[in-house]
Amino acid sequence: MTVESAEKLLAPVLSAFWDDPRSWTLDTYRRHDGYQGLAKALAMPQDDVIAYVKDSGLRGRGGAGFPTGMKWQFIPQGDGKPHYLVVNADESEPGTCKDIPLLFANPHSLIEGMIIACYAIRSHHAFIYLRGETVPVLRRLHEAVREAYAAGYLGSNILGSGFDLDLTVHAGAGAYICGEETALLDSLEGRRGQPRLRPPFPAVEGLYACPTVVNNVESIASVPAIMLRGKEWFRSMGSEKSPGFTLYSLSGHVARPGQYEAPLGITLRQLLEMGGGMRPGHRLKFWTPGGSSTPMFTEEHLDVPLDYEGVGAAGSMLGTKALQCFDETTCVVRAVTRWTEFYAHESCGKCTPCREGTYWLVQLLRDIEAGKGSPGDLDKLNDIADNINGKSFCALGDGAAAPIFSSLKYFRAEYEEHIERKGCPFDPARSTAWADKYRTEAHA
Repeated sequence: MTVESAEKLLAPVLSAFWDDPRSWTLDTYRRHDGYQGLAKALAMPQDDVIAYVKDSGLRGRGGAGFPTGMKWQFIPQGDGKPHYLVVNADESEPGTCKDIPLLFANPHSLIEGMIIACYAIRSHHAFIYLRGETVPVLRRLHEAVREAYAAGYLGSNILGSGFDLDLTVHAGAGAYICGEETALLDSLEGRRGQPRLRPPFPAVEGLYACPTVVNNVESIASVPAIMLRGKEWFRSMGSEKSPGFTLYSLSGHVARPGQYEAPLGITLRQLLEMGGGMRPGHRLKFWTPGGSSTPMFTEEHLDVPLDYEGVGAAGSMLGTKALQCFDETTCVVRAVTRWTEFYAHESCGKCTPCREGTYWLVQLLRDIEAGKGSPGDLDKLNDIADNINGKSFCALGDGAAAPIFSSLKYFRAEYEEHIERKGCPFDPARSTAWADKYRTEAHA
């Protein structure tokens, strides 16, 4: 397949005009049919909007892939309580980098989607929880919200519909755990960000103990196009159970990293062809389909369909579609050690399996990487990861265990080499025939 034919597989919707001058402004957004989907939605009964999004098959783009319309449907109606929409823009998964460029280049797609969602769930106050370090994005979001208020898309009696909505942009303090939806809600309320016990779920008792929908940036930003172009158009892309378009974040040792917007179900082989392949003279060794918290894949998985079912059947998770690609010069043990150090540092400490388990995983991995490991350490690694997986308070523990399990599955020999030779075979000062084998095959 040529690059030209591969690029025909792309489906630029959210990213269609990212390269336009001043793409982030209201004028540019309206020139590209901005806020027309909102006008269509406001002319429909609220329950019909929920049903329309549900029928489109839109699934959450934040990692879990839960149907967006179904999540909206869970909000109880007629309960006399305020309802809230909270958009999770606390993007901090290693390798995940789609929401920040989307907000930077096209913030009005999110704002329009939020107005539609709030109308559907009868919410009159919405929040964007943004990662606080991204100051340029924060400023651009504030300006986009100001433009929307000035144009009558936010505030009282939106477009003469009688619907009122206020939108607040909140900057978080940079904690990975606040990407977990209930920890995010605690942080938004001014408390320390730690996961809540569920039930009750946010749809029943979320922000301020009121019914709340928490959605990812890309999930909500996809709604205006669905409303404007139709659910059939959306379902014409992707697969039956994973319909539509999405952003794939291609990064690592590739010639042209970046955001590639394509229908769900495209393969990494096709994306790499569009991205110029691996860097010249090197070959793919391992990669992650959805960020560092998803089990890694190898070359043999190049043709796995990148949708929720395809990746799941192959033994991993699509997650946030953060495709980190590593070539043969990368030490798997070192990569997994760095990821695990991140999870140990970002653990909130609320539950014992995650707090203690990630600490001990780091100690073992550092010893193995430094050549101080013993043969029994690999079984110990697997045992500790098993005591974290599925037993921690939230999914952070599962994410920390995933690289351990998958790297031992595909690269156990590399761990053993570190132990047997008492050092990293990828250290130039300790070059071994085993590591040279990777380099030779890459240049063959």
